[in-house]
Amino acid sequence: MSQLTEVAANPYADELAAAKKAVSLAARLCQRVQQGILQSDIQSKADRTPVTVADYGSQVLISLVLKKELPSHSFSMVAEEDSEDLRKDDAQQILEHITSLVNETIANDDSYNMSLSKEDVLAALDGGKSEGGPSGRHWILDPIDGTKGFIRGDQYAVALGLLDEGKVVLGVLGCPNLPSKSTNKHNGSSSGDQVGSLYFATIGCGAKVQALEGSEPQKITICSVNNPVDASFFESLEHSKRDLTSSIAEKLGVQAPPVRMDSQAKYAALAQGDGAIYLRFSGKGYKERVWDHAAGSIIVTEAGGMVKDASGNDLDFSKGRYLDRDRGIIATNRYLMPMVLKAVQEAIDEEQ
Repeated sequence: MSQLTEVAANPYADELAAAKKAVSLAARLCQRVQQGILQSDIQSKADRTPVTVADYGSQVLISLVLKKELPSHSFSMVAEEDSEDLRKDDAQQILEHITSLVNETIANDDSYNMSLSKEDVLAALDGGKSEGGPSGRHWILDPIDGTKGFIRGDQYAVALGLLDEGKVVLGVLGCPNLPSKSTNKHNGSSSGDQVGSLYFATIGCGAKVQALEGSEPQKITICSVNNPVDASFFESLEHSKRDLTSSIAEKLGVQAPPVRMDSQAKYAALAQGDGAIYLRFSGKGYKERVWDHAAGSIIVTEAGGMVKDASGNDLDFSKGRYLDRDRGIIATNRYLMPMVLKAVQEAIDEEQ
């Protein structure tokens, strides 16, 4: 398909191009910070400064690129960070560090001839204060999804989605440590695969992956396993009720051990067929945020999968900053979904 035909077929082509550019640039900044963390062995300390710097820096770059690339669009973003903490007197050193890191990333890219002041950085961060909702267009951003994975040198994602009239219509996931063909069972890469992948999808146009550095996009599809005995499942390292998920797996007859991974990299791995099921059941009182699922869920559905809550309803992203959802999130293919929902209901009933 030529680029012109693709643009004609995709009503969100401009937004997708801008989102891919924004996420790629933010991922580059995050990679640089993560390398610094690993080299300084900072994960053994209680110092969260590098993560903070990468988190803020990523959000600033994405806000900046979207505004630059889509100047005629009204800008609204629902994001995790704002400038409040950085405006405090004791945060000036961190703010300077973020500003110089953002400026260096822009300078190394050659796309924009500009330099940001500290005030510019604070203003860009506050672009993410939108509440979202059922009307209009809103970008949904998690600047670093999977903080603990980021610190450990494992999986994390820069996750950007677009909400249009309450529906997610576009998603981009930058996964700097995920290989584009397959993951092995422990966060690493399988030999010979390109590590560092950009996954993206637009409603009605399928899901694709390309190397983070740039390559020809390849279509991805969810695996077609229809017997749960042959299935493997992903779950979170952090937000997971493991007693419940292991009970669900047992009821399904799943033989393979769970693949535990940080961030929406799980959605990406599922979308490219590395596993068959993703189960997310958080502890009591945990409220799911829209930015933890917007980008990943559309990539899975456009790859031919399904994403539902524990009662089999579609996820509702139109309620603001939190997901209005029932007890858990399940992603799998259309063959397995009825069986998984049945096992989930049985396991939940037994738990109560």
